[in-house]
Amino acid sequence: MDYRHVPPILLADAPGLDFLNSIATPVDEPVDWIADGEGLLSWLEQAQLVPADVIAHVRSHSARAELDEAATKARGLREWFRAFVQTRKGKPLTAKDLSELAPLNQVLRRDEQHGEIVADATAANGLAFGMQRRWPNAEALLMPVVEALAKLVCEEDFTYVKACEGLKCTLLFADHTRGHARRWCSMAICGNRAKVAAHRARLKEGKGA
Repeated sequence: MDYRHVPPILLADAPGLDFLNSIATPVDEPVDWIADGEGLLSWLEQAQLVPADVIAHVRSHSARAELDEAATKARGLREWFRAFVQTRKGKPLTAKDLSELAPLNQVLRRDEQHGEIVADATAANGLAFGMQRRWPNAEALLMPVVEALAKLVCEEDFTYVKACEGLKCTLLFADHTRGHARRWCSMAICGNRAKVAAHRARLKEGKGA
């Protein structure tokens, strides 16, 4: 089955964690949605981190090797940041963690953003100030990802960053539920599997009684 045509898993309630979940095990085998350049383009578009018109432009103006190289860098960034999250989830971040985030700041310094006055129908005078980004090459596609990771670090309480309790699940999520009682990536996936397993266990115990 070609998983490039399957919608990515976007259940983390935080774009930065959705990026970490771009490799997952939806059934039995691990699936990497950014295994190559085309996969990266597809994932970025479906995650709505990069506008569709930008995706189309980059796809038509970049060599396959350039796109594949960008995907390789994205995977490297993903696995580095996954290690950071795994060792710090469940407890708040502090300023002491800043030194470990140097790789993010290094990439952010290369970002080509600029301010621009744009039309805005919701503004009183029809104008608004917004940030725009230049996309000079395929590697620039990583900028919204790095920005999402930086915002995760600065805006999310890592106390409530959790790993799904599913037996084989590798998904991470931000628990924004009341009481912070979320245990599963999704009740429809791992939550349902846990219910079925618990039901079977009860039946087995009943027969053995």
